[in-house]
Amino acid sequence: MTEQEKYMKRCLELAAKGFGNVAPNPMVGSVIVYNNEIIGEGYHQQYGQAHAEVNAIQSVKDKSLLKKATLYVNLEPCSHFGKTPPCADLIIEHKIPYVVIGTIDSFAQVCGRGIEKLTKAGVDVKVGVLEDECKELNKRFFTFQEKKRPYIILKWAQTADGFIDKVRTDNTSPPLQISNEAAQKLVHTWRSQEQAIMVGKNTALLDNPQLTVRKVEGKNPIRIVTDKKLSIPKDYFLFDKTVPTIVFTDIEMPSETNLDFVKINFDEKMIPQIMQELYKRNIQSVIVEGGYNVLNSFISDDCWDEARVFISQEHIHSGINAPEMLLKPESKESIDTNTLLLYRNS
Repeated sequence: MTEQEKYMKRCLELAAKGFGNVAPNPMVGSVIVYNNEIIGEGYHQQYGQAHAEVNAIQSVKDKSLLKKATLYVNLEPCSHFGKTPPCADLIIEHKIPYVVIGTIDSFAQVCGRGIEKLTKAGVDVKVGVLEDECKELNKRFFTFQEKKRPYIILKWAQTADGFIDKVRTDNTSPPLQISNEAAQKLVHTWRSQEQAIMVGKNTALLDNPQLTVRKVEGKNPIRIVTDKKLSIPKDYFLFDKTVPTIVFTDIEMPSETNLDFVKINFDEKMIPQIMQELYKRNIQSVIVEGGYNVLNSFISDDCWDEARVFISQEHIHSGINAPEMLLKPESKESIDTNTLLLYRNS
């Protein structure tokens, strides 16, 4: 590992500390190096607050060293006024002569402009150190900017013989418990890390899910449900208004506090309409925990980025089929008695 890669790796470690707290902004970390020693570091801690470069510069005790230092950052410094002033201007103001960047920012208001501003001011800029790792860390952000939709994570649990539930006609019969306690805690951690969570009408009717974070500490995601004719009872958890909730429906309905009704055309493809609306709302990532129909809608539309599938050791011989994945899993790990498979849609 080169010196530059070592310092960029530290940027990524710092950036990851903002996971779940900075969206829809990207996760960014920055270190400032003088004479092969880190003299300052920082990361973007909370959406709307100071960016990584600002925190790194502020952490340097002897500011006179900045004129001879190198600033490392995993994403191109911003060049526009958003919720905070441009970081590129701050770097120029402090006369930092060298900047090493992991990857270009594909956000339209930045996308090369930060680098251009720095180089025009005489800053020596290098781009592309640990670029793949930098893009992987902010895969949600890059998907949102480049595909104009949220990063989609499909999640389900299935039995060893390929069923996600027994056949149920109403909510008097509880859902089949497939995932173990350790897997359930992991799922709640995932919920806290994503901006939104989605199910379909059938899952809502049969399970009356809360779709909140209860088994770990963390913030609740925005809840999303599709309900064409508004058949989910109003006393169900999804309508308790404790968490912002979006209902995609065919019926014109006024929105209320923490409860938005969005009319879409169910005679046309549903997923593109939902993606367009979520993009407009700046929702950068969604974990889909729906049943067979909703999961297969995303798969058949090729509108997904990851699938996380728990497999139990149980055989039930009949029931609701799990979605079929034609790809090979990228990874496989044991979560107590469950096996977790990770698929990526390349």
